[in-house]
Amino acid sequence: QVQLVESGGGLVHPGGSLRLSCAGSGRTIRNYAMGWFRRAPGKEREFVAAISLNGGDTTYADSVKGRFTISRDTAENTVWLQMNNLKPEDTAVYYCAARMGRIATSSAGVAFWGKGTLVTVSP
Repeated sequence: QVQLVESGGGLVHPGGSLRLSCAGSGRTIRNYAMGWFRRAPGKEREFVAAISLNGGDTTYADSVKGRFTISRDTAENTVWLQMNNLKPEDTAVYYCAARMGRIATSSAGVAFWGKGTLVTVSP
C-alpha cells in the first residue's frame, strides 16, 4: 500500500507560482509512474502531468504545457509540480496519483490517489 500526501496548495494571484509536493509513504513510489490530476469546481477530473519511473519521460496536458513542470526524487520518495504563470482557470483541487507501468494521461489504472490540495488563482 502506498499513501500519497499532497501539499503546497493555496491562494495565488494570476501570473504567480506555486510548487506542489506529493510525498509517498508506506511503500516506495520508485516502482510507479507518477502523475497529477485536477478537478475544477463543477467539472470532471482531468489529467495535468505525468512522469515515468526513472523521471526520463514526462507528458503534459496542452493547457499547462510550458507553464507546469513535473519532477521526482526517488531518494526522497517525492514528486513535485512546479506551476508558473498561473491562471484563474487553473483553480482546482490537485491530486497526486501512482500507477504501475508506463506513464499515461488516463486515470484508468491508477493504483493510488492522494486526497488532494486546493489551488485557487484569483486577483
